[in-house]
Formats: sequence, structure tokens, C-alpha cells
Amino acid sequence: MQEHIAEAVKRPDLISLQPDLVCLRFETMKIYSALGAVRHLLESGAVKPGDTLIDSSSGIYAQALALACHRYGMKCHIVGSTTVDRTLRVQLEILGVTLEQVQPSKNLRLDQELRVRRIAEILEANPSYHWMQQYHDSIHYYGYRDVAEVIDQEVPAGPLALVGGVGSGASTGAIGTYLREAGREVSLVGVQPFGSVTFGSEHVSDPDMIIAGIGSAIEFKNVRHELYDRIHWVNFDCALSGAVELLRASGIFAGLSTGAAYLTTQWERRRDDSRTYVFIAADTGHRYVESAYARHAEAQDIDSLKPHEITSLEELRHPWSTTSWPDLRASGDSWQPPVTQLRR
Repeated sequence: MQEHIAEAVKRPDLISLQPDLVCLRFETMKIYSALGAVRHLLESGAVKPGDTLIDSSSGIYAQALALACHRYGMKCHIVGSTTVDRTLRVQLEILGVTLEQVQPSKNLRLDQELRVRRIAEILEANPSYHWMQQYHDSIHYYGYRDVAEVIDQEVPAGPLALVGGVGSGASTGAIGTYLREAGREVSLVGVQPFGSVTFGSEHVSDPDMIIAGIGSAIEFKNVRHELYDRIHWVNFDCALSGAVELLRASGIFAGLSTGAAYLTTQWERRRDDSRTYVFIAADTGHRYVESAYARHAEAQDIDSLKPHEITSLEELRHPWSTTSWPDLRASGDSWQPPVTQLRR
């Protein structure tokens, strides 16, 4: 029996779609991240019960941090984007969260910069608040150790490929790290939207892409670029096609990042059938009904889609590009990841 709803909601389901194909399905993935981070802060004395935790969110992390704060007796302040919908706003209000939403913006970079700027203003006025920095602080890795243990215990022994959105780095990067520490051979495949600076695609825009959680128009400092073996850049049309096909084939109703990961996984399986593929479904599809699933008639047959293999970031192009990340870096491409010092 669980002591709190956050503990019950966080555990993922491992769903076998084929003998070598597994979906790691979450109701909301970032609860692991938020719970692990808040617990660490309390245990280290960085915060105490009753303190206020603040962060920026496009939606999923807001719910996760709100539940973590409820679990541990903290106050919560969220600066949210316009993608925080009414269903989530009402939940946050009842949970006692202070929610501010920035003005609508057609530009993802501006939206994220406005949120960060507003957090700076709030912290100046309230220096006792603790900024969680989900995009920058490596404490968000800690909670995912449990996820890696679940995979290691339930997925048969042998080489793995873990496929999912790069996000803040505290999901695929963390799970891959802990699986490798457990002795599993892991190929880590990261999924990115075009326009994200995280792996250098900011020069290729995709105005339809609405899954900011897997990439960013601002620098994410807790992404450890050296962990990744392959990177796929997927646009809205391809992600939609993957999500629709996943629902049709398996009944799994998940977000657009899952559609992109499923599409990517099927292509990677065709390249290399020597390992078990685990792809991440980070959230459900409910908030994408109007913006994506309602357009299901536009979905393409994913077997007809294939990525453009690149050797330089200058070759990136729609609708889907991919590369061996270590090979691209070794080729002398001028792009360099941010140099940061993270707390471990």
C-alpha cells in the first residue's frame, strides 16, 4: 500500500509489444525526477518542510513538482507556459500551487526566456524561495535510479537500446547512466525536435512542433551529451504519424514525444536486431487531442518514412534526420556542447 498518490502514480508499466520491443509507459514521467530531487534537498538540508519551491514548466513538471511538494509538505510556485491547460490549472489550484502563466508567444525561445526572466524577478522579491532548475540541476537524475532498476529486473538479460526524448537530460540520460552502472550494455538513442539548441538544430525551425519537453530553445545545462549514441531529429508530422500508429497497433495513447520515440525505435530495430528496444512513453495523449490526434487522418504510414542520415549538423533537414552522435563529433563538426559544472 502506498503512502501518497505520487508514489502510486510514478511507477511505470512495462508493456511487451514484441519479444524485442518494450514500451516503458508512464502516466507522468517527471514525478520520479521531482520526488527524487525534493527528497535529496530535504535530506541534504538545502530546504525544509514548509519552504517554497519554484520552477518553470510547460505542464508535466508542474504537476510532478506540485505532487512532490504535497508529498513532503512544501509550498509550490510555478511559472508556466500557455500550454498549461485548464485541467491541469484546476488541479494545481486545488493543490495550493501558485501558478503564473506568461503571455502567449509564437516563439518557443521567447516563451522559455519569459518564464526564466519571471522566475528571476520572483526570486529577487522572495530570496527564501528555492529554484528547482529542472533544466540545469543534476539532482533531477537521482529519482530515475528506481526506473533503471525496474527495467533491469523485468527486461531479459542482454543488450538494450533505450529510446526517448532528451528533455532536460534527466530522463533518458539518467536511466541510461544507471542501467550502465548496473552492468547492462545500453545504446542510448535521444529524440529531439527541430529548433532545439540541445544538439545543435536551432537553425532548422518547426513551428508546428509543440513538444518542448524533449528539446529546448534555451540551453539545458544538465544534458550530458557524451552519453548518447544516436540522435534523431523528428518533426511534427512524423511524431504525429508515430503516435497514431502506436495507438492503432497497441492501444497505447501517449504524447507526441512517444510517437517520435516509437517511430525512431522501429527504424533502429530494422538497422540492428541484436538487442531489446525499450522506448519511453513519458505521458498520456490527453493534452494532445486537439493539437495532434484530431488530425489523425493526416498521419502517414510509418513504414514509408525513413530518416536522412547526416554527417554534419549543416545537413539537418525535415522531416526526419539522424546521426551517430560520437561519429559526428569525431568528424570535426564545429558544434560544441555547453561547458558546465554540475552538482553530482
